[in-house]
Amino acid sequence: MAEQDLLDKVISLAKRRGFVYPGSEIYGGLANTYDFGPRGAELKRNLINLWWKEFVTKRPNMYGMDSSVLMSPKVWEASGHTASFTNVMIDCTNCQYRTRADHLIEDGVPGIGNVEGKPLEELDQIVADNQIKCPSCGKTVWTNCRLFNQLFETKVGIITSGQNTAYLRGELAQGMFVDFKHILDSIHPKLPFGLAQSGKAFRNEITMGKFTFRTLEFDLAEFEYFVNPETWEKHFEYWKGEMYAFAKRVGLPQANLRWRSHTQVELSHYSKRTEDLEYDFPWGFKEMFGLAYRTDFDLKNHMDKSGVDLRFTDPQSGDKFIPHVIEPTFGISRLLTIILMNSYWEDKEKERIVMRFPKEIAPVRVAVFPLLGNKEELTAKARSVFDLLSGQFATEWDDRGNVGKRYYAQDEIGTPSCVTIDFQSLEDNTVTVRDRDTTLQERISVDKLVAFLNT
Repeated sequence: MAEQDLLDKVISLAKRRGFVYPGSEIYGGLANTYDFGPRGAELKRNLINLWWKEFVTKRPNMYGMDSSVLMSPKVWEASGHTASFTNVMIDCTNCQYRTRADHLIEDGVPGIGNVEGKPLEELDQIVADNQIKCPSCGKTVWTNCRLFNQLFETKVGIITSGQNTAYLRGELAQGMFVDFKHILDSIHPKLPFGLAQSGKAFRNEITMGKFTFRTLEFDLAEFEYFVNPETWEKHFEYWKGEMYAFAKRVGLPQANLRWRSHTQVELSHYSKRTEDLEYDFPWGFKEMFGLAYRTDFDLKNHMDKSGVDLRFTDPQSGDKFIPHVIEPTFGISRLLTIILMNSYWEDKEKERIVMRFPKEIAPVRVAVFPLLGNKEELTAKARSVFDLLSGQFATEWDDRGNVGKRYYAQDEIGTPSCVTIDFQSLEDNTVTVRDRDTTLQERISVDKLVAFLNT
């Protein structure tokens, strides 16, 4: 199957089966905004819960947070985002098509590689030398490259004259940095320790597209791991391994993954070293997760600008110093795009489509069917089985139409197990359990059903 064809099929299924809908569609939509439907919301929740369990709950030195989307604009000034959180923009002067210059060049010049971070003049020269055509109109007439800040501005205050500019957060990290002193005073952690959270971030992207790969608002999960400056390399390598393990945990094939180090010109203003865990999308290898060594950049700047002492006191020596930070960032929205594509499978032999989600993140864990929806004795028995299972698993009820069609519908949702209650169930208290991937069925006693589904 061609990769772009795969993406188109996934987008169609995602809408048809309630995973992802285009945002504001009844009003013509808003480009690159998406709503997660019932199945998509459960898939995302399960993915975030798994991330939280693996990186927060199971680790004694990791602490969860949920910081505000809106913060004082002074936070973003101190962090360098108002000055440096930029991409390079270029416009076609014929049709006014606007895009990121690095994306235009990388798509328009085969084999050129990554050009993000190169000087504006060099990007202008590459565009001119290669006579890159506009993807919209085919012309080769472009403006000069210029910087564009990605922070979304908003206004705080009900009276126009008294309104102040604020920003929707472009990353989760700053909320954790500005609360660092609160954490030291209330939790009294020992180094190394981490502050973790998941939530929405917002970026006024120049180039959007490719489903939920690049959107205006998106879900992130990340943590700031505070370490002694002398040990940062050891922790960097450790988290690099843990991030890779998590990618495999959610079913991603190793052949589609690679680490790529940022060149010096690519590095963000706060980073001394960054590596991206990239996935082989239909449009090439692109960032999925990022791992950055932020040094003491953020805490030092906030300490200087706020006047608040953000140093850590070593409990043994009494020395005060600013910890350095390792930051693993997980793009949840992008990961969902990947999981949808990776899970999609066309079973040619049985003429069905299957979403082969790992059990622990499947939006529906088990579906319960009465064989016939119009037989009261079957539906009553099926309801009792549903009540038993719904306390343990995300369970869906379906009593509509032919049972074979119900199986195939659940295959498209990605439900690992379907439980059917038939007339034999009324006699011996057993049910039929069908496996999504193999379609094999087993007869299981209701008394042993929960244990069986947990295997």
